[in-house]
Amino acid sequence: MLKILHTADWHLGKRLQEYSRLEEQTLVLDEICQIADQECVDLVLLAGDIFDTFNPAHEAVELLYKTLRRLSKNGTRPILAISGNHDSTQFVEAPDPLARELGIFFYSRYDSVIPCGKLDSGIEILKSESGFVELKLPQVDCPVRVILAPYANEVSLRTYLGEENREEEFRKLLSAKWQDLADRHCDEKGLNLFLGHFFFMKEGEKAEAEPESERPILHVGGTQALFTQNIPSQIQYAALGHLHRYHAVGHESIPVVYSSSPLAYSFSEADQEKKVVLIEVQAGQPVSYQPIGLKQGRPLFRVKFDNLADTLAWLEAHPYCFVEITFVADESIDATTRKAILKAHDGIVSLIPQLKNTGGQESFALHVDDLGKDMETLFRMYYQSEKGQEPNAQLLGLFKEIISQIDPA
Repeated sequence: MLKILHTADWHLGKRLQEYSRLEEQTLVLDEICQIADQECVDLVLLAGDIFDTFNPAHEAVELLYKTLRRLSKNGTRPILAISGNHDSTQFVEAPDPLARELGIFFYSRYDSVIPCGKLDSGIEILKSESGFVELKLPQVDCPVRVILAPYANEVSLRTYLGEENREEEFRKLLSAKWQDLADRHCDEKGLNLFLGHFFFMKEGEKAEAEPESERPILHVGGTQALFTQNIPSQIQYAALGHLHRYHAVGHESIPVVYSSSPLAYSFSEADQEKKVVLIEVQAGQPVSYQPIGLKQGRPLFRVKFDNLADTLAWLEAHPYCFVEITFVADESIDATTRKAILKAHDGIVSLIPQLKNTGGQESFALHVDDLGKDMETLFRMYYQSEKGQEPNAQLLGLFKEIISQIDPA
């Protein structure tokens, strides 16, 4: 029996507008390390979007290395980490030669091959080729086979697959590559896993919405999604990253699971409980898996109020959170009310006015004939149609300053 921890979408260095999340990320990664130790996990799968940007800040990089060293138990617990669409392939793989000595294997390019050999910890890479690795762990009799499917843009995929790919052909080519790897390496004498960072759905079902904070994977190979049926039938568990909500995508026999991000990174995720997934697998048998909820980090809330007293009472009752407040008023929020709200809490990300009286907006709707008007007039009309009132002098001044910087050429 092998125990695996599946996690994804750490997005280290991620900000919520002007708010850093690094302190929360430190806490939740500590929680993930504690879960791995408490559950005596043998292997960790990190399914992409390790960082939030191609060039992460040094604080985010330091947090990753410290966390992975601890998570690997100084080299005795292997970690397989692939890149996602937020990661730089070169940056992710840069520490790989040193990281391998601690049993941490970074994989971000389809033409990469993890070197075979045995580590001092006893972990051994038995077989390896592009998109595949087979490991032997000292405490487990049978080998662990993993098909590796990091995110790849169109240029990478054309190079890897050797063809121009569009629509169904893209799915067929990736499916054929994965099936070939499974046919040659994955039998019932070993543990067979899939680690990927793609947008998967069951064919014929409605696509899962991608989170607001996530760059959508809608352009890869010119297609919207891969189908769960593209995953080879020999696979016992498919560990996925990209979608930030925990859920299992429909499949007849294989668990195809998004573990979720460890923190809520946008207000579209405000009602989600974040998780990691604990998997137990043995050769030739269906896996068992269970999500484990994560408790660290500020929750995100979207709330609406129409008076100051209720707003302040709610904020006092929820001191540790980030919040998006919609404030319903007859006109724009007055300066005194706005100041009182913003002073009451340190986690107000947005304070959005919603006007009660928006009648007459229709007469300000923009039409084709209006395109000949000057920029300021068009802005006034747009603001009136959206907000139900004229923009104030401060906003108009800011708009004029912006358009003054536009090069007319």
